[in-house]
Formats: sequence, C-alpha cells, structure tokens
Amino acid sequence: MKKPARLDALTGLRSFAAVNIVLFHFSNPNWFGPLAPVVNAGYASVSFFILLSGFVLGYNYNAKARAGELSNVRFYEARFTRLYPIYLLSLILAFKMIPLEWGYHAHGMFWTGMLLSPLLLQGWIPEIATFLNTPAWTMSAESFYYVLFPWMARWKKPEHAGPHLAKMGLVWILGMIPGTLYVIFNPDGLAEVDRFSYGKWLQALKYTPIPHLASFVFGVLLANLDEMVPRMGTRRLVLGIFGFAATFMILTQAHRLPYPLLHDGFFMPLFGCIILGLAGVNPLSKLLGMRPLVFVGEASYCLYLLHFNLWNMIHDSHVLDRMGLARFDPWISYVLLIALALLALHFVEKPAQRILRGWMHVWR
Repeated sequence: MKKPARLDALTGLRSFAAVNIVLFHFSNPNWFGPLAPVVNAGYASVSFFILLSGFVLGYNYNAKARAGELSNVRFYEARFTRLYPIYLLSLILAFKMIPLEWGYHAHGMFWTGMLLSPLLLQGWIPEIATFLNTPAWTMSAESFYYVLFPWMARWKKPEHAGPHLAKMGLVWILGMIPGTLYVIFNPDGLAEVDRFSYGKWLQALKYTPIPHLASFVFGVLLANLDEMVPRMGTRRLVLGIFGFAATFMILTQAHRLPYPLLHDGFFMPLFGCIILGLAGVNPLSKLLGMRPLVFVGEASYCLYLLHFNLWNMIHDSHVLDRMGLARFDPWISYVLLIALALLALHFVEKPAQRILRGWMHVWR
C-alpha cells in the first residue's frame, strides 16, 4: 500500500506548540502582549499534541489496518524505537531531581516512582505523574493509547460524513465529562481553580491517561474524516482559519471559563478544524509548511520531553553567567533549548532508532 504523503504543515505547527509549552513553563505570559492568552494556556498545546498523535497514527495506519496489513508487533516496535531513546535520555538528565523527589515523597512512593518511570507507568498514579520530569506524564498516556491503537485503526471506514461527525461529537461529549464532573462536585474543595491550583483529584484529571483518552480517539476518528474531505479547494482553508481564530478568541476569555474544561476536552472540534485545514493544499498549509518550521517541528518531541530538565541544567550550571550571556536570558535559553533538541534528534533519537530496529529485526 502506498505510503501517505507528508503533512509538513502539521510538523511546522508542532514547532509552535512545543515552543509554547516551553514558554508556558518558563516565562511570564505578559511578555508576549496580544499572545499572552496563548502562552498562559500552554497546557492546551499538550492536549493538541495528544489529539494530533491520534490523527497522525490514523492518517498513516488506518487504511493499512482495514486492509489487514498492519502488524501489531511491528507497530509496537516502531513506536518503541521512535519514542523510548529520548525518553530514556530524559530520565538520565533528571539525575539531579532524584534527591528532590526523595525529600518530597514518602519513601514508598519514591521507590514506586523510580520503578514505574522507566516503564512509562508513573502517570497512572497522580501523586508521582510528574516524577523526575514534569512533561513525561504524557508518555504514560501515549504508551497506553498506542497499545489500544491497532484495534482503533481497524474501525470500519465511514461511508457518510454525517454519522461519522455524530460519532466524533459523542467522543467530544465523553471527553468533557471528567472536567464537567470536577466543576460540578469540586472534590478538592478549591475556592478557585487555575493552572497553579493543586488537589489530588485535579492532579488525576490533568495527568492520568483516562481523562485524555477521548482526545486521542477523536484524532483517530478525525483521520477517517480527513479521507472524505478533498485536499484541494477552499473548504479546508476556511476550516483552518476558523479553528485558529476561534481558539484564540476563546483563550482570550479563558479567565471567565472553567479551567478543568479548557485543560483538555473543550478544544477538540477546533483543533480538528486546524488539523483538517493544515492537512490540505492551501496558502495556510504552505505557510506553516515552510522548511525552517518543519526543521524545528521534527525535533518537537525532543524539545517537549527534554526542555524541563535541560532548562534546570542550564541554570543550575550558571554557564550563562560564566560566559557573560545572562543579560540575554531567558531568550538565549529558549534558543539553546531548541538547539539541544535538534542535536538530540540527530545524534540520539535517529541513530538509536536505527540501531534498535536493526537489533529487533535480528531477534525476529
């Protein structure tokens, strides 16, 4: 079966989403003027990545799975060799976090975190979901979704858009249920809930795999819808522009809306519009498919997973002070993080992927 065409515009958009997460963690959103609401809602970029992951896998594998040509074993091998080398590097870079985690957690929970983190399972326990590396909780979720994906990919191809859109709408509603229940019952008893709030139920909502599953499923279903929409023409352009504009407008009013809803499920349809728009052939997709954006976007996984601990290493080492560059911070740190992510892509991720796949081919 012919390999699907590259979707460079989506890779280009990944560069913006990954950088936005860096800014969300390590900046003052007010620095960015009109874009402050986007930076302040960097958590939405994580939701976008989860939905995009489902779409990209569906785009590449759905037709193959329906034709009976998708090997579960080969699929799992491909996912493992693609993702685990950088994940392992992120654990190695987290060595300075170990004493901090020891002091923060009860000893039993500390050793649970040390055991489960290399196995991509720490995200199932809210208390240690961000153990050693804050962004790594998503890998617990993604690895779980990858286990389920081969069965999702074999879902029957929709014959008509209407019923399929209704199915996607149902998934969206299901995805809104966890956040809605939290808003209604407020199980943590918090007077106000925002990005800085903490509560054990809020931790479960934000960091465990099940509340985000609907976003991934929505992405897989979106890939089936993508097959039904012509790539040429203005329809996708209109969808993309609408998705960007509506998302931005909602983010400007985020302070008036319930944070638990915005954190994940709320944006599914708008993210779907953006993805469909950028998966077409139009001026918007050409703009975001420019080579510099694609070049950085290819390292977005490395940037996302490594940025937290790399940032800490850069500033704990005081290297910028010793080089007389601290006056350019944090901007120079952002550039360094992107450069280090690109180095990790080309000198760790890709070589390790080739080596692991060679070994696995021999073992089989």
